[in-house]
Amino acid sequence: MRLFAATIATETNTFSPLPTSIEAYRESVFFRPGEHPDDAPRMCTAPLFVARKRARAEGFELIEGSCFAASPAGTTNRADYETMRDEILDQLKAAMPVDGILFGLHGAMVAHGYDDVEGDILERARAIVGPKCVIGVELDPHCHLTLKRVALADVIVCYKEFPHTDVVERAEDVLDLVLGKLRGEINPVTSVYDCRQINSYPTTLQPMRAFVDRIMAMEGKDGILSISIAHCFPYADVAELGSRVLVIADGDKAKADALATRLGEEVVGLRGKTMPSYLGVAEGVVAGREFNDLPVVMADPADNAGGGAPSDNTAILRELIAREVEDAILGPIWDPIAVRLCFDAGVGATFPLRFGGKIGPTSGAPIDADVTVTALRRDCWQSFGPTQVPLGDCAAIRIGGVDIVLIANRTQALGLELFTNMGIDPRTRKLVVVKSTNHFMAAFGPIAKKVLYIDSDGPLSRDFRRIP
Repeated sequence: MRLFAATIATETNTFSPLPTSIEAYRESVFFRPGEHPDDAPRMCTAPLFVARKRARAEGFELIEGSCFAASPAGTTNRADYETMRDEILDQLKAAMPVDGILFGLHGAMVAHGYDDVEGDILERARAIVGPKCVIGVELDPHCHLTLKRVALADVIVCYKEFPHTDVVERAEDVLDLVLGKLRGEINPVTSVYDCRQINSYPTTLQPMRAFVDRIMAMEGKDGILSISIAHCFPYADVAELGSRVLVIADGDKAKADALATRLGEEVVGLRGKTMPSYLGVAEGVVAGREFNDLPVVMADPADNAGGGAPSDNTAILRELIAREVEDAILGPIWDPIAVRLCFDAGVGATFPLRFGGKIGPTSGAPIDADVTVTALRRDCWQSFGPTQVPLGDCAAIRIGGVDIVLIANRTQALGLELFTNMGIDPRTRKLVVVKSTNHFMAAFGPIAKKVLYIDSDGPLSRDFRRIP
């Protein structure tokens, strides 16, 4: 039995001013066959990672293709997408015959000329391997679950958790279902229910926590093989946008249809009930200071690089400085030029620095201040569940009572290493400001005495009605 595995992935904010080229993939995940590290999966590479671990023990041969993934930003340019896609498809052709394919995709990738990138690569792969090859796909729940890709794949499984701490477990599910079909043990049939809504569904909060626990308990019973909730990715102008429920049953389409409809109607019933409440910038800073314990973790979802924002908005930092807040930390601010200047100045230097506020109007005005460089580190990483996410070169600077982490590789706040790399312990600080929507909760939630969500004037409005 021969399986082929590969990844091409990013989350595309079609409103983002940041174009995505192949260089963004080189900066994040860019592995040719056999180059993927053994220590942990990277962004969207869990199917290959899991299959590599299990191939010998379970009696199948794995042919590894390339893995390409980039941090969320704007639309990928056409030539670069086609180059990466065709490299993977050429590898698939060279690997033929294959019995199955494992694709680690995102589900919200857009390239110029391709609103449904995942549907495009699945269509081309299916044309190569024919109808009998079993294609399994792992998707981020912040995806566009288009009917085209559902029709072309035999198995689609989305991560269940937001923050996405279960990427390896869901990749195991994909592989189990693909192998089960190849061995004749199951006959996966799929149903999709379109909830026709745009929403956010953090699974660290109720009511989504209970909902996810309940659907996980349904899997493996009464002929139900898998249940996925496609949350949607609101920041994209594509045709099939919105929340959908996907159910895979063992040979019983009517059962899949009935459960997808029932669960889909439950999701519709949750409309407006799953989003956390948000404070304004000034209101949030005041509330954080007044809380009588530490740390208070304050999220800035509107400037979340994980949704395609630049991560250089200065609104919350400006408020902290204006109020002369003490014992606060903030990160990350993406500003490779400022990082370079801090390295030039050296640890311990105090010098005038302009940083942040660079990419567009929603970045706010840059900060101009005399800063003290407190730490410098090359080639840093932060953890996100089992994965490692590159931060690039980092600099920590201090303005009054606020420590700020500047990064060279644009990404959101995920692991405590964002700060601990720089000798800053977030567990001992009063205010911890993180640029992230909810992924920060995996690492920062357990240490927080209180979590506040702040809707700054960054580009990712939490009021989805404001999105064109």
